[in-house]
Amino acid sequence: MGGKGTDAIVVGGGLLGAAIAWGLARHGRSVRLLDEGDDALRAARGNFGLVWVQGKGAGCPPYARWTLRSAAAWPAFARTLAEETGIDVELRQPGGLKFALDEREWRERAATLEALRFALDGDYPFEMLDAAAMRTRCPPVGPAVAGASYCPLDGHVNPLRLLRALVTGLIGRGGTVEPESRVTSIAVRGGVFEVGTVRGRCAAPVLVLAAGLGNRELARRVGLRAPVGPNRGQILVTERLAPFLDLPTEFVRQTGEGNVQIGDSMEDVGYDDRTTRDQMARIAERAVRVFPRLAGVDVVRAWGALRVMTPDGLPIYEASSERPGAFVATCHSGVTLAAAHAGELADWIAGGERPADTGAFVAARLRAPAPGGA
Repeated sequence: MGGKGTDAIVVGGGLLGAAIAWGLARHGRSVRLLDEGDDALRAARGNFGLVWVQGKGAGCPPYARWTLRSAAAWPAFARTLAEETGIDVELRQPGGLKFALDEREWRERAATLEALRFALDGDYPFEMLDAAAMRTRCPPVGPAVAGASYCPLDGHVNPLRLLRALVTGLIGRGGTVEPESRVTSIAVRGGVFEVGTVRGRCAAPVLVLAAGLGNRELARRVGLRAPVGPNRGQILVTERLAPFLDLPTEFVRQTGEGNVQIGDSMEDVGYDDRTTRDQMARIAERAVRVFPRLAGVDVVRAWGALRVMTPDGLPIYEASSERPGAFVATCHSGVTLAAAHAGELADWIAGGERPADTGAFVAARLRAPAPGGA
């Protein structure tokens, strides 16, 4: 594994790392993407595929604006990927629904979204739909649902096609992908990062750590912090059904092939990515409650995967002052934010201005107060 002519090394071959690597290649940078391999705890392999705006950034307007900008950039991003690679990532952005199972939940949702709209000076599109309006928008919803919120920027993609398109686009622009390349060492000599892996060594003046849960350890080696931990989500996939759901919901979506994906768990269980019978039963029960036609449908696949979560659920994007040229990036919304990661974030890493609103996403916000402090 040589390092000649490499301008940037990106550690982490998931959606975040691949998006940044492709974005850097579009700046003419020579990029080497290091992928740990299929035994890694990949968040990308369990991604639900949503481009999701509504509710993101409640209590944190910068994150809401960052999410809005990425969602708005998605159509052009998908077109560019298709033009470069011939791969349709199956972006469908008809808006999305988040259901409320009772009036109290509906009112609380309305208050949350109204607060977001106010914090963003009115620039936050959504509608609150009562039961009648919701069923006009989405007839298959069952009688147990009281209403829903709708955001026109919500949508979904095929996350596996997205990852393939980013990697194909990177290679097409002269980048290289090194599979089975778990990082074993990082050294800095003369302003150049020398990265050792189980397959060899490479070097570059720019190093981007986008290794998901692996960032926790790797960031320390370049004077950065990435206090991330795992959060398990479980997903069920049904047999193929005739089309009935033409817009995504927060926990149920129908793919282009007709399968229905159902995902509805957030579990603090450490590094355990197995599926469990009790959670799968709960997920299935809620899906049938919302969409009664799913009763009796065969489940053909199920899996668990680990989200990459910071304590407050917000991203970390940071440049090292101790080791200039080193960056850390971590988030749990790899699909929603892919357009921003490949665009504005990659622009910054390539030498541009830090994206607006992202100054809030540094690890210092997560430092615990000193004993007895405020």
